[in-house]
Amino acid sequence: MIDRLVKQIQEKNNPTVVGLDPRLNFVPTFIKEEAFNKYGKTPKGAAQAFYEFNKGIIDAVCDLVPAVKPQVAMYEQFGAAGVQAYIDTIRYAKEKELVIIGDIKRSDIASTAEAYSNGHIGEVSIEEKQHMVFDQDSITLNPYLGYDSIEPYMENCKKFDRGMFILVKTSNPNSGEIQDIDLGGQKLYEKIGSLVNKWGEALIGDCGYSSIGAVVGATHPEQAEVLRKIMPNNYFLVPGYGAQGGTAQDLKACFNKDGLGAIVNSSRGIIAAYKKDEKYAEQNFADAARDAVIEMQKDLLGVL
Repeated sequence: MIDRLVKQIQEKNNPTVVGLDPRLNFVPTFIKEEAFNKYGKTPKGAAQAFYEFNKGIIDAVCDLVPAVKPQVAMYEQFGAAGVQAYIDTIRYAKEKELVIIGDIKRSDIASTAEAYSNGHIGEVSIEEKQHMVFDQDSITLNPYLGYDSIEPYMENCKKFDRGMFILVKTSNPNSGEIQDIDLGGQKLYEKIGSLVNKWGEALIGDCGYSSIGAVVGATHPEQAEVLRKIMPNNYFLVPGYGAQGGTAQDLKACFNKDGLGAIVNSSRGIIAAYKKDEKYAEQNFADAARDAVIEMQKDLLGVL
């Protein structure tokens, strides 16, 4: 997975991942009305609106960005219809040759983790038949339960060329309540970073980076600099740019000297860009998203 991701980043000269985290107030009225006329103001109607909105965004940016990151919670809230929209969005993005980072943040004991792994990055067996269900290239995981909650994903990463990004230092304001706990001269996030570096040694790609990466928020530049030294071969998935306050200068430390090592997420700053500029009509939401990606690319490349 990591070799494919790095190749896409290099070919497109853009370390941006678009977060497909739709909300109904982000979706243009004409898309919602069409979905609601067909399915009513129901979970099915909302899910259909999300899918049509996502397709417009993907079509507009697929030649510019290496990856998209759908956030599963936005879809799961609408039940089975929402989960199907999530799966359909992934399939559509794959048709456009984008790398998929499924933002699922799972964490559980080994037997349950195995089921999550098979469903999300592997395949499920139904008697003599095997099926890929979510078919994501990579997923986000929470390491709180320790290595036995991570290990079940390793085999599917190897077998199906998948990856994972493990939460190390997140972008939310209160992350320090737990992640900055002092362990006698070492912060908890530093310990987690060391573990991720160790776990990642088994999945180093030809590009020199591991398919086991780390989630490191753009809102914590000093901690990112520390973690970059701890994890020189782990790719960083960097949330917090733009709407959460992180700037291109803040996340410079997430990258290595080769200009690689990090992919930066923007969600509402791209998919809802049309709502922030009066020059875009609702019908031009995809054009606004494309322009936002181009501006973000320029911003990031300006500090690399």
